[in-house]
Amino acid sequence: MHQAKRAVGILGGTFDPIHFGHLRLALELYQAFDLEHIRLIPCFQPVHRKLPIASPEERLAMTKRAVATETAFKIDECEIKRKGPSYTIDTLLELRKKAPQAPFCILIGIDAFLGFTSWHRWQEILENAHLIVAHRPNYHLPQTGIVAKLIRDRLVEEATLIHQKTQGCIFLHPITSLEISATDIRKQIAMGKNARYLLPDNVYEYIKKRGTYSVSTL
Repeated sequence: MHQAKRAVGILGGTFDPIHFGHLRLALELYQAFDLEHIRLIPCFQPVHRKLPIASPEERLAMTKRAVATETAFKIDECEIKRKGPSYTIDTLLELRKKAPQAPFCILIGIDAFLGFTSWHRWQEILENAHLIVAHRPNYHLPQTGIVAKLIRDRLVEEATLIHQKTQGCIFLHPITSLEISATDIRKQIAMGKNARYLLPDNVYEYIKKRGTYSVSTL
């Protein structure tokens, strides 16, 4: 009997810096959906926010340090190597060429999902991947509009279906709410405050050693 491929999770971001909010979200969704692994993809140039403070090389180095001992996570450098604006659809198509039959799923927070239809070629994203939306209780899903219609048309409640289809479904899953902000971390470090316990110790040590978020960079 043919054994369905397990879905691969994709978590992209600036990771400026990567912190426990990113990592806990990824780990909880990895476990909840029995994913093959999570691919963490630091972007080269974000298209929906200001340019990162840290360089692509620094953000990649921090991400590698953050997950060095976690076998469920893999680092993917494709967007940094590709350079230019980091569009999710370009990354998905690149991954799809390497694994035509693999189910891919984009992991996003509920705040990002509410703006999903502003993403570049968003319809094609759903033609090449599922969405797993990390739901937090302080956000409310819209009742009208295009996002509401997406939920009505594509919402799937059975988690195991993520492995049986290669694309097109939307899954909602509640996660532990960790109100950690990369912006706040950068500000704390610039002010000389201790940012420990907001991000992995080896990432924090790397930042302090390099002076990545000193006042002059903010």
